[in-house]
Amino acid sequence: MFEEPEWAEEAPLAAALEPVASRPRSTAASQIKGSKRRQLLATLRALEAASLSQQPPSLPGSDSEEEKVVERKKKCQKKAFFATASAEVEEKRKKQHQKQGLRGSDSAEKEVTKQCRKRTLFAHDSATEEKRKAKCQKQSPSYTVQHLGHVDQTGPKACKSSATNDPSKPSPGTTSSLTPHTLSRKQWRNRQKNKRRHKNKFRPPQPPDPAVATAPTEETEVPPAPTQESHEARAGALRARMTRRLDGAQFRYLNEQLYSGPSSAAQRLFQEDPEAFLLYHRGFQSQIKKWPLQPVDRIARDLRQRPASLVVADFGCGDCRLASSIRNPVHCFDLASLDPRVTVCDMAQVPLEDESVDVAVFCLSLMGTNIRDFLEEANRVLKPGGLLKVAEVSSRFEDVRTFLGAVTKLGFKVIFKDLTNSHFFLFDFEKIGPPRVGPKAQLSGLKLQPCLYKRR
Repeated sequence: MFEEPEWAEEAPLAAALEPVASRPRSTAASQIKGSKRRQLLATLRALEAASLSQQPPSLPGSDSEEEKVVERKKKCQKKAFFATASAEVEEKRKKQHQKQGLRGSDSAEKEVTKQCRKRTLFAHDSATEEKRKAKCQKQSPSYTVQHLGHVDQTGPKACKSSATNDPSKPSPGTTSSLTPHTLSRKQWRNRQKNKRRHKNKFRPPQPPDPAVATAPTEETEVPPAPTQESHEARAGALRARMTRRLDGAQFRYLNEQLYSGPSSAAQRLFQEDPEAFLLYHRGFQSQIKKWPLQPVDRIARDLRQRPASLVVADFGCGDCRLASSIRNPVHCFDLASLDPRVTVCDMAQVPLEDESVDVAVFCLSLMGTNIRDFLEEANRVLKPGGLLKVAEVSSRFEDVRTFLGAVTKLGFKVIFKDLTNSHFFLFDFEKIGPPRVGPKAQLSGLKLQPCLYKRR
């Protein structure tokens, strides 16, 4: 079933031929020679293994003496190159210290020399290590990797000073793969600033200029302004500003009270505090000064075009500006008196006879919640065909038509209206008879919006 191998067939042949090929020898001599031979072979093999582990395999035809000579020449050239490089670095450092005016100390020079020696030793060690790496690359790759890591760790530390002092020229110890150190814009600016600061530090002090030195003395001879007066002026300005703010707050409060209550409550308020009316009138005048045209001037201009014999009743006269602007006889009514011509009363009940005046004027005085009472009182004192002039802030009217319709129900007819002004509206009514509605009838058009001033 199984084929016999070839060596099984050759074995009897070799056994048959053995006595022919071999010579008769003694058994003791053959054993001694065989043991010596085995010892020689073992020693040869051990020597070969030792030589292979220590010496790299030499190329055929290479001469070891020539290689040694070449290596010695290269070492001498590198040593000379490193020596010249270190000398140049020392000269450059000395020049830089002389330019900057630094006082070089012995410790600094020793440090520089130590660094140069370390750099040269490192360069020499790196050259020898490169050769050893090239020789042992095939035998021990792990050793080369560890050594390269060691070189990379020690290289930048040894050449750190040379790279910072002269970044444009790489040191010979560093490899060509490392890029030269470049300064950023901020680092360059800081370096220049430090140089200027150091330069000014060692600059000799300059003698002061006599012309400049005398100038401050002349200025100091001038007597300064008294501090007490400036303090008083500042205090006065602060006091005036605070009083203006306080007056503005009080004016806003009084204005809100006048628009949110009836005229009888406003009269009681000003009777209890007479100075409140003066404060309100002052704030009111400061607000009207900002208008391009004041309505009282417009009414005065219209009345000057009419006969001077017409009797005028001014409801809410204030400081009697209308009476001072026209030649007509004027009855002035208000809640408080700022002028001897003013009659203090509630404008819903003026001390005049029925049908006794020709013109009734309400110039920004339809205040309070009882506007209907004011207009009915004007209808009572006006003569038939008399003129009613009304000037009011434009922002108070929600619907002008409803207001005009409500006034006509109180016995008036609209003869003129001016809605072109941005701050106030102007209306002229003619009395045609008594009110056409009863006292209990509701007139929604007479409810005007309150004129409230915001805080500035």
